[in-house]
Amino acid sequence: QARMNPMFPQDVLLAYIAACLVVVMAPGPDNILAISRGLSQGKAAAALSSVGAGLGIMFHTAAAALGLSLVIQASPVAFWAVKAVGGLYLLWLGYKALSSRNLVAFEPGAHQPLRKVFLTGLLSNVLNPKPGLFVLAFLPQFVSAARGPVALQMLVYGAIFAVLTALIFTVLGCFAFRLSSWLRRHPRVGTGLNVGAGLTFIAAGLSVLALRQRT
Repeated sequence: QARMNPMFPQDVLLAYIAACLVVVMAPGPDNILAISRGLSQGKAAAALSSVGAGLGIMFHTAAAALGLSLVIQASPVAFWAVKAVGGLYLLWLGYKALSSRNLVAFEPGAHQPLRKVFLTGLLSNVLNPKPGLFVLAFLPQFVSAARGPVALQMLVYGAIFAVLTALIFTVLGCFAFRLSSWLRRHPRVGTGLNVGAGLTFIAAGLSVLALRQRT
C-alpha cells in the first residue's frame, strides 16, 4: 500500500518559512508602523501593532481560502472599492504622520491608547488589498491538492505567515525601543523619522491606488 503524502512536507515547509522571512523583513508600512510604535510608546505598543498586522494577514488568508479574493479580483466594482478604501486609509496615515509629527512622539500626551494602536496595525493591513493579492499569489505555490484539503493548507500556511509577521515585527519594535532614549536627545532625528514614515505610507497608498485589476 502506497504511503500517503504528508500535508506539510518538511522541504516545502522550510522553503515556505524562508520565503516568509524574506517577505516579512522587507521594508513596508506595517513593519515601519510597528517600529514607530516601539520608538515612541514602548514594547507593548510595538507588540500590539505587530499582532494587529498578523491578524490582518489571517484575514486575507481566510478571504483567499474562501474565494473572496477571487471574487474581488473578478469584480471591477469590488476591486475598485477595496482599492480606494485601502489606498485612502494609507494616504491618511501618511498625512497624519507628516502634519502632526506624532507617529514617533515621546511626550505622554501624544501617545495613543493601546486599543487604537492595535486597531491601526490591524486596519493598515486589512484595508490594504496588496497583502490580499500577495497571499492569493504566494500561498498556492506551496499548496497541493494531492496532500489534502487546499483551504486547510492555505489557512495553516497563512497562520505561519501571520505568526512570523507578529513575532518579527515585535522584535523590531522592541529593538527600536532601545533607541528611544537616544532619540529623545536628538529631536531632529525623530522629526526625520516622522517624515520618512509619512512618505512611506503615502507611497504605499499611491501604489495601492495604482493597482490594476488582473484577470
